[in-house]
Amino acid sequence: MSSIYREPAVVRRISQRSSLKKITSNSTIAAAVMVFAALIALVVANSPAHEVVKEILEVELGFSLGTIQAHMALEVFVNDFLMAIFFLLVGIELKYEVTVGQLRKPRQAMLPMLAAVGGVAVPALIYLALNASSAPHGWATPIATDIAFALGVMSLLGNRISPQTKVFFQTLAIADDILAIVVIALFYGHTPDIAWLASLGVLVILWGMNRLKIYSSGPYLLVGLVLWVCMYHSGIHATLAGVLLAFFLPSHSDVRLSKLGSWLSRRARELDDHYDDEHHVLGQHDFTHGANSIEQVMHHVTPPLQRVEHYISVFVNFVVLPIFAFVNAQITLVGADFVALLSSSIAHGVFFGAVLGKPLGIIFVTFLLVKAKICKLPAKVDWIQITAVGLMGGLGFTMSILISNLAFPDAGEILAAKVAVLAASFASAVLGLLFVHIAEFYKHQRQSGLREDAVQE
Repeated sequence: MSSIYREPAVVRRISQRSSLKKITSNSTIAAAVMVFAALIALVVANSPAHEVVKEILEVELGFSLGTIQAHMALEVFVNDFLMAIFFLLVGIELKYEVTVGQLRKPRQAMLPMLAAVGGVAVPALIYLALNASSAPHGWATPIATDIAFALGVMSLLGNRISPQTKVFFQTLAIADDILAIVVIALFYGHTPDIAWLASLGVLVILWGMNRLKIYSSGPYLLVGLVLWVCMYHSGIHATLAGVLLAFFLPSHSDVRLSKLGSWLSRRARELDDHYDDEHHVLGQHDFTHGANSIEQVMHHVTPPLQRVEHYISVFVNFVVLPIFAFVNAQITLVGADFVALLSSSIAHGVFFGAVLGKPLGIIFVTFLLVKAKICKLPAKVDWIQITAVGLMGGLGFTMSILISNLAFPDAGEILAAKVAVLAASFASAVLGLLFVHIAEFYKHQRQSGLREDAVQE
C-alpha cells in the first residue's frame, strides 16, 4: 500500500478507517451500545427529565405536498419507520443465509430451525398457561430471540463456545426471526384497508426490477419507501416492508467476475499509457476518466444486497437500535405499584416463557431429533453448548419489546410486559454465562481427576 500512496497520511487514514470498521462490525460493542441506551432510558424515565422526553416523543413529524399529507408522532416514526430499516437488515441476513449460508443446505439447517420452532412454541404455551383467561393476546411476547444481543453476550465466552455452536445459534436465531416476522404479520396487524392493500402491487414493480436485472440499489430503496407507505396505511405492520424489500434486492453481480482480472489488466495498461508525470492530475483527463470508469465497474462487482447491507448496518446497529431501546425502555417505576407488577400474570408469563420456555423448547426438540437419529449435533457442539444456546435464547430484547407494543392495548399491561422482557433478558444472559463457566470448571476438574487416576494406575 505504501508503494502506491506517496503520502503517509493517506495510509494512516485508510488504517484508521479499517480500525473503525472493526469496531463498528463488532457484535459485542453493538449490543453494549443498545443495552447502554436502555439503561439511560430507565434512568431518564425515573427522573424529572421524563416529562420532557415524553413530550419530545409525542412531537408530530410530517410533511405536506399539495393534497398529500403525512404526519406521525416521533415515537411512531421510531417504531414503524426506523425499525423497518432494521427489518431490512434482518431480511438481508435471511437472504444471505438462504443463498450461501446455513439455510442453503436444508439437512444442515434442519436441526437449528426445528429447535427454533420448539423455542417459539414452548414460551407461547407457558405464557398462555398463565394468561389464557386474562390476556391471551400477549402470547407472542416471549417467543423472540434478539440476534445482536444474544450473539454479543455469547462472544463474551470467547473460545469456551466453539465457532460451530455460534453458527448453530445464529441459524436458530434467524429461523426464530422468520417465525416472529410471520407472527407479527398474521396476528398483530390492524384491520386491513382494501384500497391500500391493492396498492401493494408495488411489489410487482420490485419483482420486475429484479427480473430486468437492475443492479443499482437506489431505485430499489426508492420503491421500498413507497412500499413502506402502502403497508403503513394498509393495516399490515409497516416494518415488514423492510423484509420484503430485502428479498427483491439482487444477490448477484452484474460484472462477469471470470473476465474481471483480464479486463483490469488491459485497463491498467491503458492508464499507464495515459499517465503523464509532467502534468498535474487535474489536467490528465484521459487518465482520470479511465480511473473513474474502473471505479464504477468495481463498485458494481458487489451485489446490491451487499451494498445496501454496507450502507445500513452501522446505522442500524449504532443509531436505530439504540434509539429504539431508548424510546421503548422508558419504563417509569417511580410510584408504580410493585406488588401489582410482581404479581402480574402478564409479567409471569413473559418472564417464565423466556427464561424457562426458551431453553426447554430448544433443548427438548434438539434432544428428540438427535436421539431419534433424524439429525445429529454439528462437530464440536456438545450438550453443554446446546444448553447454553437454549438459556441465551431467552434474550429477546428488540423483538419482544416491539411485540409487546403491538400486543397490549393497556399502558399497565405494556409496563408489566416490558419489565418482564428486560428482567428475562438479563436473567437469560447471566444464567447462560454462569452455566458455561460452571460446566467448564467441572469438566476440567473431572478430566484432571481422570488423568490423576491414570497416573496412579
